[in-house]
Amino acid sequence: MSRHPTEPPHHGVAGPLDGVRVVELAGIGPGPFAAMLLADLGADVVRVDRPGPSPLRGDPVHDVTNRNKRSVMIDLKSPEGPQAVRALAARAEILVEGYRPGVAERLGVGPDACMSANPALVYGRMTGWGQGGPLAALAGHDIGYIATAGALSMIGAPDGPPAVPVNLLGDYAGGSLYLATGVLAALLTARVTGRGQVVDAAIVDGTAHLTAMFWGMLAEGTWQDARGRNLLDGGCPHYGVYETADGGWMAVGALEPQFYAVFVALLGLDGETLPDRTDPRNWPELRALFTRRFKTATRTRWTSVFEGTDACVAPVLSLREAADHPHLTGRGTYTEAYGVTQPAPAPRFSDTPGTLRLPPAVPGAHTPDVAHDWDVPELLKDHC
Repeated sequence: MSRHPTEPPHHGVAGPLDGVRVVELAGIGPGPFAAMLLADLGADVVRVDRPGPSPLRGDPVHDVTNRNKRSVMIDLKSPEGPQAVRALAARAEILVEGYRPGVAERLGVGPDACMSANPALVYGRMTGWGQGGPLAALAGHDIGYIATAGALSMIGAPDGPPAVPVNLLGDYAGGSLYLATGVLAALLTARVTGRGQVVDAAIVDGTAHLTAMFWGMLAEGTWQDARGRNLLDGGCPHYGVYETADGGWMAVGALEPQFYAVFVALLGLDGETLPDRTDPRNWPELRALFTRRFKTATRTRWTSVFEGTDACVAPVLSLREAADHPHLTGRGTYTEAYGVTQPAPAPRFSDTPGTLRLPPAVPGAHTPDVAHDWDVPELLKDHC
């Protein structure tokens, strides 16, 4: 029996974006994730898929980033395809695309073409390098974007290579979240003024923006421009990870003095005799002490020692372990929907909660329904 709540279809529950129509021109990575955020919060997201296999070659029924969406199939290289997309855009409030600069224009679905029929349309553009700049026309991926923005250099041990944070930092934090924020902010303006606008969301911009606090610390001299030597990058011995006797890991974040006191006491050390933690010259000695102590017991044992305390120590869990953690199961952070364990919608709303209304959209499965609901008969023409 699963510990995860089962998310049933909630056709009668309206999220905070209920009534907002969004057109998503199918792509991979941050664009689909941003559109999923909007869909989770109640927007009617219609994904325009193109004929042919998925770019990632996966089974679309397991693509969680396409949940809560409907899909229509349109060949943008056919004579009628661009007209069908423009007809959808004329009835939408938001359109998002993730092509290289100039591609949407060449296909006949760029901002000018779509906004000529709908001046209030918010046209969101998701790219790695942005719509302008020396690198704008080049290919790229998350790892290159965060490397160029300076963020990758901050992650990892001082004596090793930068650590790759999968594609969470660039694609989703620096890309999807900024695109979603941008199109919603522009939507507020459009509803007041009747004028839409283009939102240029570049992963390099968003990732650089995420480092704002560290630029301030650089300016005041409290941050070194080198990884593994600072308070929050693993350089500090009471903010890092330690291996346990069984090869597991514990994450320590005992920054404040009161939490540090609890941490060292539960670790079995006498805080009064320890070197001064505020002096970075003592950090290597403290790290060695903590390393030896954590190596004396298993992750399970250390978890039981620190659990329920203010030591700010937690076991490093895998994805499947995280989904079974009592706190996350208690909150329903993960749920089971349509046969797949997955994160529940976030954030949470007291009156208009996000819900999982639809399973991942199979390409083209909703063409007749969308044609009817959005009054777009152009979708039923032979352009697929």
